[in-house]
Amino acid sequence: MNKLEVLAPAGDEERLAAALNYGADAVYLGRKQFGMRASPMNFDFEQLVNAVKAAHKKNVKVYLTCNTLPRNNELPFFEKFVREAVEAEVDALIVADIGLLMLIKRYAPDMEIHISTQTGIVNYATARELYDLGAKRIVLARELSIDEIAEIRAKTDPNMDIECFVHGAMCVSFSGRCLLSQYLVNRDANRGECAQPCRWGYHLMEEKRPGQFFPIFEDEKGTYILNAKDMCMIEHIDKLAEAGVTSLKIEGRAKSAYYVTVVTNAYRMAVDEYYKAPYDFKLPDWIRDEVYKVSHRQYCKGFFFGTPDNSQYYENSGYIRNYDIVAVVDKCENGTVYCTQRNRFFAGDEVELLSPSVRPVTMTLDKLFDENGEQIDVANHAMMKFSFECDTEFPTGTVIRKGTLA
Repeated sequence: MNKLEVLAPAGDEERLAAALNYGADAVYLGRKQFGMRASPMNFDFEQLVNAVKAAHKKNVKVYLTCNTLPRNNELPFFEKFVREAVEAEVDALIVADIGLLMLIKRYAPDMEIHISTQTGIVNYATARELYDLGAKRIVLARELSIDEIAEIRAKTDPNMDIECFVHGAMCVSFSGRCLLSQYLVNRDANRGECAQPCRWGYHLMEEKRPGQFFPIFEDEKGTYILNAKDMCMIEHIDKLAEAGVTSLKIEGRAKSAYYVTVVTNAYRMAVDEYYKAPYDFKLPDWIRDEVYKVSHRQYCKGFFFGTPDNSQYYENSGYIRNYDIVAVVDKCENGTVYCTQRNRFFAGDEVELLSPSVRPVTMTLDKLFDENGEQIDVANHAMMKFSFECDTEFPTGTVIRKGTLA
């Protein structure tokens, strides 16, 4: 049976903690340079060292991104980047550029190397050559089907890992190789600065009629002609495993800690369910429903089952958001749950408490108390301490959320 890795994003220390607490086998993160996500806080050297220590303490691996396409003036800084990665004891570097691959082999011969999806690997010949050059893992292009992945697995060295994106935002361009952002707002998507122009609504303006905008319709559904849906493969863990996928990668280094918590937890539980019955896998509905309790676009299955006919969403580029995190559990003592507030909520609200690898617990918080033990009607101050009475013990870090449609 194929051993599957749940690989979670970690855009900063808070999101790293969420991934570690909620079942990731490995995390991927970036630094200030050479990473494809310029907007998250990312990690300086001291933070990187601490992140690796925290992850390794939980037997979780850390993969560091250096998957941009660097220009000449950046190359002199790459040796220090690699040597600091070695010093921090990261488990692998993720690269998209052949030159960087060869420099890593020179600067750190023992460092494990993963080839980024930005490289656009779509066939076994490319996978073989990259493995022969020293790559331990390839991250396949998102545009491949399950059958194509299975053929790559069958025709490559079994010691080579195969990683696939299985959840999160999809790029309208091939393997993320997009020039729109650079052309329109001078932000280079291939250097981590994408402004996401594919999510914008477009109109047509004729040069002699300035300011007069005409809507563009791809079809009767609307005008968001480039807006891709999000990918979700949580119900098909068995098919991914059968195709030979080694690592299930969750997109989202720029997304919230709550997103990392919920989605990592959902895929952890889905993989555990697969292990229980690999030849008769059926995901429980309540686990599937978890991925709908984060901010997301409409879901699709990408290219895994052939060329998609429903991967674009034309009506708008916004997110569906049915739940908000309202608090996090700090500790439980003597029948009292002590928490820190994240968003406003009221006494009498129905909430769900989400702990790692268990079904969420629904309850109504009839009475709330402030940090002095005084009863309150509302928790309405950011990061305020409060408590409520409950006989159930919840682990530190348990997320408390509330449905926004209630």
